[in-house]
Amino acid sequence: MNEPPHIPVMIEEIIHALAITPGNDVVDGTFGAGGYSQRFLAAGARVYAFDRDPDAFAKGSELTGRYEGMFSFHPACFSSMDSELRAYGVESVDAVVLDIGVSSMQLDQAERGFSFQADGPLDMRMSQDGASAADFLNEASEEMIADIIYKYGDERRSRRIAKFIVSNRPIERTAQLASIVRKAVGYHAGAPKDPATRTFQAIRIHINQELDELSNALEAAERILKPGGKLIVVTFHSLEDRIVKQFLRERSGNNASASRHMPVAQAQVSSTFERPAKPMKASQQEIDQNPRSRSATMRFAVRNSSPSWDENSQAKAIMS
Repeated sequence: MNEPPHIPVMIEEIIHALAITPGNDVVDGTFGAGGYSQRFLAAGARVYAFDRDPDAFAKGSELTGRYEGMFSFHPACFSSMDSELRAYGVESVDAVVLDIGVSSMQLDQAERGFSFQADGPLDMRMSQDGASAADFLNEASEEMIADIIYKYGDERRSRRIAKFIVSNRPIERTAQLASIVRKAVGYHAGAPKDPATRTFQAIRIHINQELDELSNALEAAERILKPGGKLIVVTFHSLEDRIVKQFLRERSGNNASASRHMPVAQAQVSSTFERPAKPMKASQQEIDQNPRSRSATMRFAVRNSSPSWDENSQAKAIMS
């Protein structure tokens, strides 16, 4: 009962990689309960925190008052960090830290509907605005539901699950959805992993457009980081990590010509990051203290002085 609502994952590794000196400008792209921001502030950084979840606002307001002039909270998606900060008068920063996905604070609140560990309304909206998970499941076609569960949950039995979902509508509660998924796949109590996990992950990613947000945030970080600035991203599943890994490979020139999806002209753009460091995993000691860190992967890269890819493309367009 006395534990904090969120334990910042891999914080010691992040602090070591940042090597903050007093006065550094650091973006905390996923504020949550403020664990990262408070450590950055303690190290002497000026922190700009982003979170689209209204529940984070109260904690953000508290830190704004406590660290006047050193902390600002921005109730916005981290994908808009560059435009938000420039409107705030900040042209560039020394570091951007992104802790991707759902926070422990959100998972632990049954009323938010992110988890089936305790029954609650089937919501899953990080911004607490727009269509909920229940809206999606009760209105979407069986084919679309199956595609989302397969794409974002890597669930081979997605079509059967979607069929069960549609035949049991309306669905309003997390326990109800979990039960439907278990029936669809023939789950037996005591199995090593609950099959509802993949479906919940997939629906949550879709509702919050998490992968698009991540891709856009990486590009925003590229634009706002100054030369020598550091980008640190902590991911928790392969879909997220694949996006970060590919972004850093392309932007460091490691495989810029290898992507068949990249326009030929863009493949000639100069690299914007130095070769990234090897990815890191949480220590066994941290995993023992915080089991949710088990799946965390931390990637770290340093910005160079080249223009961002979109800025470079704009310059080429003007010249042509």
